[in-house]
Amino acid sequence: MGHHQIDKLDEKILQMISADARVPFLEIARECDVSGAAIHQRIQKLTNLGIIKGSEFILEASKIGYETCAYLGLFLKDPGHFPEVVGALLKIPEVVECHYTTGQYDMFIKVYAKNNKHLLTIIHDKLQPLGLSRTETIISFNEAFRRNVPILNLDLDD
Repeated sequence: MGHHQIDKLDEKILQMISADARVPFLEIARECDVSGAAIHQRIQKLTNLGIIKGSEFILEASKIGYETCAYLGLFLKDPGHFPEVVGALLKIPEVVECHYTTGQYDMFIKVYAKNNKHLLTIIHDKLQPLGLSRTETIISFNEAFRRNVPILNLDLDD
């Protein structure tokens, strides 16, 4: 369900591009012992299947002035308003992730702020008006690591 047939070459390509999205196709081709055109076709196939969703540059938040990273559990006054709240959250640039969750929160978001005062302003002026009954905030002191899901002997036909 939702899985697609990929082979060992696809796995190797995914391993290489998830380690470095800027790796040249010709370097992947040499490593995989196939042509550059074959790599281009495979990456296009993986993109069309939705397995690859694009590439990105990762900004170091603290180096551009965002000193505070926080995770907020959101409690909605009316959980039936999920779509409207998500739409409103998309308009708040400091909100960089949003998840529907199980457990005590209706939603869970990740926010970057310039400092704690800016975080308070985001919560009070931008989040509370969205129809929240309350929020619960967890401030991250430091990101220990971040990585993609592993590409290890994928069997996507299950």
